[in-house]
Amino acid sequence: MSPAHRFDRGHTDDLMTFLAASPSPYHAVANTAARLEKAGFRRIAETDAWDASAGGKYLTRGGAIIAWYVPEGATAATPFRIIGAHTDSPNLRVKPLPDTGAHGWRQVAVELYGGTLLNTWLDRDLGLSGRVTLRDGSDHLVNADRPLLRVPQLAIHLDRGVNEGLKLDKQRHMTPIWGLGTPREGDLIRFVAEEAGVAADDITGWDLMVHSVEAPAYLGRDRELLAAPRLDNLLSVHAGTAALTAAVGGELSYIPVLAAFDHEENGSQSDTGAEGPLLGNVLERSVFTRGGTYEDKARALAGTICLSSDMGHAVHPNYAEHHEPGHHPLPNGGPILKVNVNQRYATDGSGRAVFAAACERAGVPWQHFVSHNAMPCGTTIGPITAARHGIATIDIGLACLSMHSARELCGADDPFLLAAALTAFLEG
Repeated sequence: MSPAHRFDRGHTDDLMTFLAASPSPYHAVANTAARLEKAGFRRIAETDAWDASAGGKYLTRGGAIIAWYVPEGATAATPFRIIGAHTDSPNLRVKPLPDTGAHGWRQVAVELYGGTLLNTWLDRDLGLSGRVTLRDGSDHLVNADRPLLRVPQLAIHLDRGVNEGLKLDKQRHMTPIWGLGTPREGDLIRFVAEEAGVAADDITGWDLMVHSVEAPAYLGRDRELLAAPRLDNLLSVHAGTAALTAAVGGELSYIPVLAAFDHEENGSQSDTGAEGPLLGNVLERSVFTRGGTYEDKARALAGTICLSSDMGHAVHPNYAEHHEPGHHPLPNGGPILKVNVNQRYATDGSGRAVFAAACERAGVPWQHFVSHNAMPCGTTIGPITAARHGIATIDIGLACLSMHSARELCGADDPFLLAAALTAFLEG
């Protein structure tokens, strides 16, 4: 067994800490930024003039963060090596007028975000997190990380056929309760203001969501599995951050980049999503601040490669018929290469060679994933990145069960194996 294939408990322990501290995309960005700062990266603003200095830099916008490291000697035409990921996960998000309720119960009005696996949010202790915006335009993070809300399921005595098929009405059945009494306008925001340590009258905007308060945990007889919320896709954000900070300082032929976008779960069409201009602007400005021209930018992007890292499907032992019979990736088998000839994933043969070379250098095993021909294939930021920027892109990930559940499951070895492969990719 190669050194990289030995289980690194420290890496997975650190991932669990990161997941628990990042209940929303805004927390994930803040925690990623703190790790980059510790590694010597400095924050720059989009509104500032950028310089051509070498070293690590990063910027944030809402739930997105992009970081890059310019090595000494980089020219205007030096290509990039990009790790792409996303910070958002399917969940329940608070509506603009949140205070609701009926029949003596106080409830919080929510909207469904992304492809939520609804039943996994039932009878689960939920906290409240996100950000509030004040009159002066400043943002403040909120994290009420304790049992606060619950979406209660109807007792089997009142729905005798529930085990023959649970049918949830997205409007009526998914509204959490959080107390007894008559709903009062402004009640939730007053609570949030107290949690954030600001005046309720100063809050003029908010982006709030619920999250499971159950901590990440090792699972199984031999503790070889990891059960946690938001593995899709904070696991990739964490691995990408570890890879970027590990790659800096060496003799690099590329400019390593981490691009963690928001809104992947609902199509990426936002100013912080992969279909927006954020990544392209960063790459272009990086070229131009080093004295580059349009020709230099074209040369740099032509030599650029992106690994789009997102979670994928492990073969499910109870539903094996839903998987492609010749491709059964398993947890702890290393990263998976995602392939779809209809370009739901961006991988091609050339990309496979790049990925295989990175895994070989890292001493990491890897697997294939292809969807069953009779099943629609999901997609990622990979095809968007390839089409928008003309960048060669490869889709990879880790095998997991219960994707889009409030609590997902993967191999406890795999996070370290992914980070090792990503590091080798960035080092080129």
